[in-house]
Amino acid sequence: MLPRSLSLLCAAAWGIASALAQETTVLHLPARERAETAAGSGEFREVTKTLDWNPRQTALVICDMWDAHTCPNAAARVGEMAPRVNEFAKAARARGVLIIHCPSNTMDFYQDHPGRKLAQSAPEVAPPIPLKKWCYIDPSKEPPLPIDDTDGGCDCPRTWKKGDPYPWTRQIAAIEIMDGDAITDSAEAYNLMQQRGIENVLVCGVHLNMCVLGRPFAIRQLVGEGKHVALVRDLTDTMYNPEQRPHVTHFAGTRLMVEHVEKYWCPSVLSTALLGGESFRFHGDTE
Repeated sequence: MLPRSLSLLCAAAWGIASALAQETTVLHLPARERAETAAGSGEFREVTKTLDWNPRQTALVICDMWDAHTCPNAAARVGEMAPRVNEFAKAARARGVLIIHCPSNTMDFYQDHPGRKLAQSAPEVAPPIPLKKWCYIDPSKEPPLPIDDTDGGCDCPRTWKKGDPYPWTRQIAAIEIMDGDAITDSAEAYNLMQQRGIENVLVCGVHLNMCVLGRPFAIRQLVGEGKHVALVRDLTDTMYNPEQRPHVTHFAGTRLMVEHVEKYWCPSVLSTALLGGESFRFHGDTE
């Protein structure tokens, strides 16, 4: 029999180990959102909190990180951001988060991929609100976007013309698709979430003023279906041309869009929540 003092020490050590094990089963995500100071005031204050999410009930959606784009600058920024997205996905996967790759309009490329078959295998579920191929702005839920993207948002010359085939064929290769990941661009994402008991969704990718808000696997519709959603704000970009309103830099326009999401849709987190170190920043963002 162990001496009482040693028994107590062993019990304390077991308790600490147990607490640490429990700690690693929870994602602690420092988050930021913006709350209206008074109803109808149009004035917002920054609010910080921590999202404590069970990783087994969490998915990471990677939105439209294609291998090419109609806008050369947009394609270059995707290429610059992709390695960080991959590292974030690896860290999330290692913690038990389901990774859902959503490179829209490229499903033919993945037709025989196990990840594609995984997404297709989830039984169809009728959501509380019917999912749309695209969810446009509803003035009852949010005001106009803070940036004008009516010109398409490209901030450089391009040779692609409206009506030409889209140049993307797959997700950019720098983002790995591993065993157990899913691939989809439709309501299959919601079916898979329901099958797996997913209640929490991290969203990253492009573009925040377009696909990251409007797709059936993206912010507006997931929030509408009652999911707890958070934008990974340093792993996104916008289609915004500084020649358009409000005539700020491209990166300032992206920050305005992040604030818009934090006001009207969901909180945001940084990739540092899982990776540590410094948050991702585009080389051209010197502000």
